[in-house]
Amino acid sequence: MSEARPLRDTLETVIFGTETRGGNLFDVALLITILASVAVVMLDSVNAYHELYGPLFRILEITFTLVFTLEYLTRLWCVRNPMAYAISFWGVIDLLAILPTFLTLFVPEASSLMVIRLLRVLRVFRILHLFELHEEYIEIIGVLRATSRSILVFFSLVMVTVVVFGCLLYVIDGPEHGFVSIPMSIYWAIVTITTVGYGDVVPGTPMGRFVASIGILVGYSILAVPTAIITSKLWERLGSRRAAQTLAWNCQVCAGADHALDAAFCKHCGAEMDIPDEIRAPRPTLP
Repeated sequence: MSEARPLRDTLETVIFGTETRGGNLFDVALLITILASVAVVMLDSVNAYHELYGPLFRILEITFTLVFTLEYLTRLWCVRNPMAYAISFWGVIDLLAILPTFLTLFVPEASSLMVIRLLRVLRVFRILHLFELHEEYIEIIGVLRATSRSILVFFSLVMVTVVVFGCLLYVIDGPEHGFVSIPMSIYWAIVTITTVGYGDVVPGTPMGRFVASIGILVGYSILAVPTAIITSKLWERLGSRRAAQTLAWNCQVCAGADHALDAAFCKHCGAEMDIPDEIRAPRPTLP
């Protein structure tokens, strides 16, 4: 990287790139800070810890908010189109992470809204690229989308099954055995077919137990269907995975990844990407 590059371009490379050493360190530090801030919010929600360490948690919360505010303003300052980033998914998440703390200065009752900061943990999926897990994450999301129709059909079949078994037990055992209504009976059927078995409602007649046994066997059979569908599709996609490399670069606007080496615009939001030459250089492949 040339030392004559403007400061904005340098910060943009560090914040939105994951291939450079500075980008790696920034992403890891950001992830640790996010997890620490979430841990503080979670611990502060425990009454015993809040009574003992309430003031300390408050100081840490303000500190984290200042850090995230500085990060958010820096992102707006270094990107080419600040408004596009501000209204993007990640931009809104980053803004929501800092607003609750400032809101509590005027409305103390709004302190519970700080749990919204948990949404920032979603950035872990962007940082997964550092650990060579990003492609696997993209593959799984693609498989879930490709099998959504099949899963929907399967879910419809399960719904019909639980309604049938619930109605059967409502007729066979009735209110005297806890099946006081059809919705309650359907609840029992869901618990039984999924093999959870809370035991709060159980059949009390021989015929009811026989039907319940059939329902358990059916449950074991149908629960394997979505696993087989997803596994089959995942194996198919892995077998046909393209060999082309992708850029280790996240879009400055939407934080989208998985771009081609010669990409000039983001394939997710269409924003122009000013990517340094060292990022575009193909990475060596292992033998």
